[in-house]
Amino acid sequence: MSPISLDTVLVIIPILNEEVSIVSVIQAFQALGLRHIVVVDNGSSDRGPDLAAQAGAKVRYERRRGYGMACWHGLQAMPASVQWVLFCDGDGSDDLGAIPAFLALAQQGVDLVLGDRTATPAGRAALTPAQRFGNRLATTLIWLGWGHRYRDLGPLRLIRRSALEQIQMRDRGFGWTVEMQVRAVECGFTWRELPVAYRPRQGGKSKISGTLRGSFQAGVIILGTLGWLYGRRLRQGMQAWQLF
Repeated sequence: MSPISLDTVLVIIPILNEEVSIVSVIQAFQALGLRHIVVVDNGSSDRGPDLAAQAGAKVRYERRRGYGMACWHGLQAMPASVQWVLFCDGDGSDDLGAIPAFLALAQQGVDLVLGDRTATPAGRAALTPAQRFGNRLATTLIWLGWGHRYRDLGPLRLIRRSALEQIQMRDRGFGWTVEMQVRAVECGFTWRELPVAYRPRQGGKSKISGTLRGSFQAGVIILGTLGWLYGRRLRQGMQAWQLF
């Protein structure tokens, strides 16, 4: 089986005030041979977008705040040649050395490859208490509701374009990652989690775990997303039952 062509991979990096780290993130992808890099600015007040453009990324602007909104905007007008989409944060916390392993799994037929930050002691230590609690709660609820055990809801993920189109993502906020993982289960996609090194963010301030208020709001959104998804699943099951 031929290796996946790097020209078929689109990298999407949402940013918000991450001028300190975004250039090094872009350069790390370029060193791996990935050239199609889209940085989506979600309302920065610093030089992050300008620096990203100077580093060779294509910069788009989405002023409506929301992690999912920025990711969704980056998906618009994708070239026909794109077959894979790689999502990554712009804060420099992800070790991109795992990307070749992501691509190797995708080559084997896996539809969704997820970075597992909890798989290494250093990764677990770098996660904030709010991140660890939110991960544990959300992944447990997915297991109870859908019978599949994820370990993490991390931002580093590679998904097949056709799978992403079938999912039809609706969330435009912090529920983006959990919706993708639940829908992957519902659609019967093949998914794998790979250990990834993780470190404290190199620049900017977390929009989720940086404040108690942000953590609480993100938690409410994620729980709301799970509740909506489970409710939809129940409704679809009842409709199917009524057909008999």
